[in-house]
Amino acid sequence: MASEYHGRVTFGGLPLPGATVTATQGSQKVVAVSDQQGLYSFADLADGSWEIAIEMQCFSPMEQTVIVAPNMPAGTWELKLLSLDQIMTEAKKVKVETKPVLTASTDGSPAKSDAPKPNDNSAEKQKPLDDTPSPSDGLLVNGSVNNAATSQFSLAPAFGNSRTGKKGLYTGGLAMILGNSALDARPFSLSGQSTPKAEYNRLTFVATVGGPVLIPHLLPHGPNFFVAYQRTRKGDATTLSGLVPTEAERSGDLPSGIVTPVIQAKDLLKLYPLPNVGGNSLYNYQVPVITDTHLDALQTRLDKTLGNKNQLYGGFAFQSLRSSGSNFFGFLDTTDTLGINTNVNWVHRFSHQFFLTTGYKFSRLRTQVVPNFANRTNISGEAGITGNNQDPTNWGPPTLIFSSGIYSLSDAQSSFDRNDTNAVSFSGEWHHNRHNVTLGGDFRRQEFNYLSQENPRGAFTFTGIATGVSDFADFLHGIPDTSSIAFGNADKYFRQSVYDAYLTDDWRLRPELTVNFGLRWEYGAPITELKGRLVNLDVASGFSAVAPVLGSNPTGALTGERYPSSLVRPDRRGIEPRVALSWRPIPGSSVVVRAGYGVYDDTSVYQATALRMAQQSPLSKSLSVQNSAACPQTLTSGFNQCSSIVPNTFAIDPNFRVGYAQTWQLAVQSDLPGALQMTATYLGIKGTRGVQEFLPNTYPNGAVNPCPLCPTGFVFRTSNGNSTREAGTIQLRRRLRSGFTASLQYTYSKSIDDDSVLGGQGPVATASNTGNGAGAGSTPQSSTSPATAQNWLDLNAERGPSTFDQRNLMNATIQYTSGVGLGGGALLGGWRGKLLRRWTATGQITAASGLPETPIYLAAVTGTGVTGSIRPSITGAPLYAAPAGLHLNPAAYEAPLAGEWGDAGRNSITGPGQFVFNGQLQRSFRLKDRYNLDFRVDSTNLLNHVVFTSWNTTLNPGSNPALNSPLFGLPAAANAMRSLQTTIRLRF
Repeated sequence: MASEYHGRVTFGGLPLPGATVTATQGSQKVVAVSDQQGLYSFADLADGSWEIAIEMQCFSPMEQTVIVAPNMPAGTWELKLLSLDQIMTEAKKVKVETKPVLTASTDGSPAKSDAPKPNDNSAEKQKPLDDTPSPSDGLLVNGSVNNAATSQFSLAPAFGNSRTGKKGLYTGGLAMILGNSALDARPFSLSGQSTPKAEYNRLTFVATVGGPVLIPHLLPHGPNFFVAYQRTRKGDATTLSGLVPTEAERSGDLPSGIVTPVIQAKDLLKLYPLPNVGGNSLYNYQVPVITDTHLDALQTRLDKTLGNKNQLYGGFAFQSLRSSGSNFFGFLDTTDTLGINTNVNWVHRFSHQFFLTTGYKFSRLRTQVVPNFANRTNISGEAGITGNNQDPTNWGPPTLIFSSGIYSLSDAQSSFDRNDTNAVSFSGEWHHNRHNVTLGGDFRRQEFNYLSQENPRGAFTFTGIATGVSDFADFLHGIPDTSSIAFGNADKYFRQSVYDAYLTDDWRLRPELTVNFGLRWEYGAPITELKGRLVNLDVASGFSAVAPVLGSNPTGALTGERYPSSLVRPDRRGIEPRVALSWRPIPGSSVVVRAGYGVYDDTSVYQATALRMAQQSPLSKSLSVQNSAACPQTLTSGFNQCSSIVPNTFAIDPNFRVGYAQTWQLAVQSDLPGALQMTATYLGIKGTRGVQEFLPNTYPNGAVNPCPLCPTGFVFRTSNGNSTREAGTIQLRRRLRSGFTASLQYTYSKSIDDDSVLGGQGPVATASNTGNGAGAGSTPQSSTSPATAQNWLDLNAERGPSTFDQRNLMNATIQYTSGVGLGGGALLGGWRGKLLRRWTATGQITAASGLPETPIYLAAVTGTGVTGSIRPSITGAPLYAAPAGLHLNPAAYEAPLAGEWGDAGRNSITGPGQFVFNGQLQRSFRLKDRYNLDFRVDSTNLLNHVVFTSWNTTLNPGSNPALNSPLFGLPAAANAMRSLQTTIRLRF
């Protein structure tokens, strides 16, 4: 799609007419010249990346890469005047040339020139006047303003940069994006049985307008403004498949015999649907679900030059998002998000070499989640389940987890969160000879205000251990294997300050060599709670004893240590050196070598930690326990504290350090024949001080407890993890030529770590999500939940492929525009030319190997209520030689031997390969001089190819997991099938 890109060139805050603005994309080049107000405009640039260059005699040239897209704000360019010595040096290089003279006819007909056109085969051949002119036909008059009478590629008179008089430039646009279920393919069914396709519509409306604010006699030289509004009404459908109890099983008729269900089990089973899929499918129920989304968004921007040394600009953004969606059980949950973002910036020029920019930014995000049963039905209370939170906002069923793969019963948690951020920033730029120095800093004050509970309704896990028959038999008897809960201290007011300072120097050593080096310091203070309501554990040597310590009284009862109110000591050593260079080793050659090294800190690790610290005893009821004779748990009374287990479920090392990553990169770029360009890149990353989590004082099932008096039942977080990533990339790109451009990129990489969470994503305790049916036997948590190490005494055993370790990745983009070049039919006329020319077809292909997954042996760690951290043992049977209907072989694993941990590696299973082919078809129609109509059709998964997201990798406890884990090796879910959407946009 083509979009308009416009901007303004200034010097000393004043408009600068006559500057040459060149936009380049591959071999395509478009030129404009700034007018008397310093404004320029490109009416039809193809969406994507463009190199924008600003040049003018006696000024330093500027270059920058911009992403052209609909409704983007105007660009602002402040040119720097060369020194007198530099101007004299440039003047000596200028050769006197005879310029062609362009004369405009007095009758309004196109002006004629005797100069040969750039596209001519020779200087002697002249282009006929009635041929289609090229963009270069728009020559300059007086070297400043683009005369609209000389070229049809210029904007219409009285509009844009050709506007007569001193009136400003106004632009606008209207767009509509349409989608409908009738145009989309049916969602893929994991059960193999077709279901009716749900009906839905997708509609997005966008309006934009921009230009100067002019009020005669009051504001004759007002600021430039830009306003964009978007309204979306969208529905998306998917099909969920899962395993549910049959009618006979619900009544207690099991293969092992008749069981009389307890009343709590009967009431909870009423929430489960009956099977609706027959045959041999292991998924016996599927249902189409729809998610509705309503979005309203507003963006505004103002830009004003004050005098010749000051510029003031700022913006305001508003977004309201309302969504509702049902889950596997038909529970309808709603989410309401409201966000605002405003900023104001001031630029002051002290001299031609020194500039100062200061800014202020405020943002606020409010999110409210209302579960299906909130303030409506007390499911737990009516079923006779006690011990969980009975507040009406948290009404609903407890979470039920079955190791055999029965779909987990769950619903969203109620929450009402408000987050605010106030930020100030400054930066100074000093340009001296070949040095471009930038010095700056930022300060952010962040407030996170939560009204929510971590797990108020509680969770029960059934594994078959209690009855020795099956997990469902345990459920009918009302005897869970583990139970967990966390509620209390619902309102939390977190506060955090974040600082950074930086210094960089872009040093143009030689025309063929540029070096950029700098130093950055970054510090994010540990989060505190406004009323001191945080809890950690004061840990004695060797985890021999623990005692809670509160932020309101941060003195350890065991160690006597004095902690800060955050209970985590600050880490202010965030020094981040960085250096990079760009070198053209052979003058005049296209070979360019780029290299760089940098250190990057991760200061975002504290928020999730603070949430867990605020949900601990004695401020709230928090426990994770295993059922035993000494600590009995039932569905009726399943959240009882055990004397042998610590009443806290989480603690963190008070000397926790912020993790950092070292990155180094080397790239070599060179042009090849046939308008080709090749780039080879090597990337290395070394992560240090990553997050790790383990269970102190735990031991393998069947072993003798080595320390009966030592505390257990809590997760301990440290910062001793490490990670590495090596990647090599080859990219081959064909520049735009004769309407055709393409890019092919292949990456081979390997990533290894022993972290619980890495880079915002990490190994999770479950191989599959419970929301798609395949993870029905696993603990419901987000895909970014940290994984707990299996053996706390051997954290090196956790080292394995990273969750994002995608060894092979290929990306290809192909684009063709009809009617470009003689071979493309540029000279077509009549109805054929109008019909076939200027259509742009684009295809994007991504093919990749699967992501790693971890086999899970779903049994509780002895002495705790934690499940999902134990891995099975390897039998030696081939993993991928799966039986019919499965993608993994369950016989490849077995239960760990008594007294031993499982020897299967973390992330040792390769998930399904990935493939996607998306397509686009677009064209712009010029309706009148001032109006353009853009038409575009987008298709995702154009080939309607089925791609699975992951496998079910959860195994059931027992001597023969193959018999007790019927869903192991089945697909967890499938990516979306083909969908189409149409965009219509009017630009004026």
